[in-house]
Amino acid sequence: DIQTLKDWIARATATGAVAFDTETTGLDAMTADLVGFSLSVEAGKACYVPLAHKIKGEEPASDLFGQIATPPSGGELTVQSENLTQIPLEHALALIKPLLEDEAVLKIGQNIKYDMLVLRRYGVRITPIGDTMLLSCCLAAGAHAHNMDELSERHLGIKPVAFKEVTGSGKSHITFDYVPLEEACRYAAEDADITLRLWQHLQPQLISEKLVAVYERFERPLIPVLVAMEAAGVKVDTARLRTLSGEFAVEIRQLEEEIHRLAGHPFTIGSPKQLGEVLYDEMQLPGGKKSSKSGAYATGAEILEELAAAGHALPEKVLEWRQISKLKSTYTDTLVKQVNPQTGRVHTSYGMAIASTGRLSSTDPNLQNIPIRSERGRKIREAFIAPEGYILLSADYSQIELRLLAHVADIAPLKQAFAEGRDIHAATASQMFGMPVNAVDAEARRKAKTINFGIIYGISAHGLAVRLGIGRKQAADYIEAYFAQYPGIRAYMEARKEEAREKGYVTTLWGRRCHIPGIRDKNPARRAFSERAAINAPLQGSAADIIKRAMIDMHRLLIEGGYATRMLLQVHDELVFELKDGEESLIPLIQKTMERAADLSVPLRVETGSGSHWGAAH
Repeated sequence: DIQTLKDWIARATATGAVAFDTETTGLDAMTADLVGFSLSVEAGKACYVPLAHKIKGEEPASDLFGQIATPPSGGELTVQSENLTQIPLEHALALIKPLLEDEAVLKIGQNIKYDMLVLRRYGVRITPIGDTMLLSCCLAAGAHAHNMDELSERHLGIKPVAFKEVTGSGKSHITFDYVPLEEACRYAAEDADITLRLWQHLQPQLISEKLVAVYERFERPLIPVLVAMEAAGVKVDTARLRTLSGEFAVEIRQLEEEIHRLAGHPFTIGSPKQLGEVLYDEMQLPGGKKSSKSGAYATGAEILEELAAAGHALPEKVLEWRQISKLKSTYTDTLVKQVNPQTGRVHTSYGMAIASTGRLSSTDPNLQNIPIRSERGRKIREAFIAPEGYILLSADYSQIELRLLAHVADIAPLKQAFAEGRDIHAATASQMFGMPVNAVDAEARRKAKTINFGIIYGISAHGLAVRLGIGRKQAADYIEAYFAQYPGIRAYMEARKEEAREKGYVTTLWGRRCHIPGIRDKNPARRAFSERAAINAPLQGSAADIIKRAMIDMHRLLIEGGYATRMLLQVHDELVFELKDGEESLIPLIQKTMERAADLSVPLRVETGSGSHWGAAH
């Protein structure tokens, strides 16, 4: 009741910290309705405040305090408790809002970004905040998952009540507003209790492991930035998407006909088993390897790329078929359904604790995997549009991981080339192939570019041979020539592998730990994969840290300046803004802010482009 809630709020205010969790009708923070919330200020004690629970078969007909009346005759009634007594939503929000916005009380959550997004729609701003998921991620990124169930069992030895235990699954699934109050309390209050205990357990570890700076500099201040970006969303042209879906469907049919013609008969292209039989049993193409588990041939992208590079038409067509099919199902078909009816926009969700390097991930929809170099990918980007009175601005770090490699490995020729603003790939070609820069042709530059970026990912001679369409011996010679020209790079790579073997993790420039679990694996292929990760993770992680710092700084500048311009998207090394007409003076400020996000021995460079749609901004 109201008095008990007031007592809990008073205790939280006096304590100065409270674990807080919301329960809602769904997983989409932009559409889910608030059902209740839970609080904990002392380990082992917590409460659940139900706000919008219902009885099956009866929409609420309640008095002032939410007392459900007797259902009409014939109405289906699931008795939840003797009384379904709830505090009205508006009363509870009026009471809890001052606490959630009190700068003197820390609000602790597990993935609190979700709760902030939900309550933002109810006019409540949660601040200041702490997040147990991000504490865990700072301590053990890449070592294990960071969801509550995993953390509770790992650190507290407690197996929490599972969500599906109270909501059911499959046909028997119910939304949380229909969960009986006793079960809802058991589940939700435990969440708040576990969150508080995890905070008490993990926060001291952050201090002892000297990782407070990573959490406080990059992770915690980024949460409200992402909340604002996700809430803003991005406008899409649904008519354009439907047209593209139709075009892709025609291309898919044409490719299917061509693939069947090359095979000599129809088969299910999406079936790895049938595709493998066509490639290796019927067409007798080289390199067929069967899985020991399934007994089917492996037909992954890398294998098909090798066959395509060797001049075989069918695998090349299958790769194209797969790409278009994925673009159609993932984007042109799905984005139309993901437009929020209230905002008319799509709202991606950024995962902060998925990638071991600290990179943000994007889901529902994933806006980070739209291919930028393909014509079809550019067509999809053209469907992301600016509203009237705005343009879309793309600000993209240029070759940031190569610049970081030059900095951390202290490669003088690369550092000089970057400092002088020279074409880094032409400069590398000149160094490697012993020719003047002005004599470097397009082919030599292409090879140098492939090597430059391949080296960052620990590319093998075999991998480089496939990418360049050359023999493995020649590819190995290229790699050796590269290391001979830049010996510091090999030293850096070996040092990172040794660091991973010794500590189990590698670190970014600012101390973020990226765990490499398979670095001592007895399986050579898995160990080699982990070694490549150990080489790349410090570069990718440092790049992620830089863009996070830029996002935090840019968000603050936009708010302090009172600008109508908004930051909408982060796609790896790129930020996308919705730039208000008349605020074009922001463009150099955005560039400057991003370029000053880190002080390196090589200059950071940001390239910008703008237009009425995302495609035009590149």
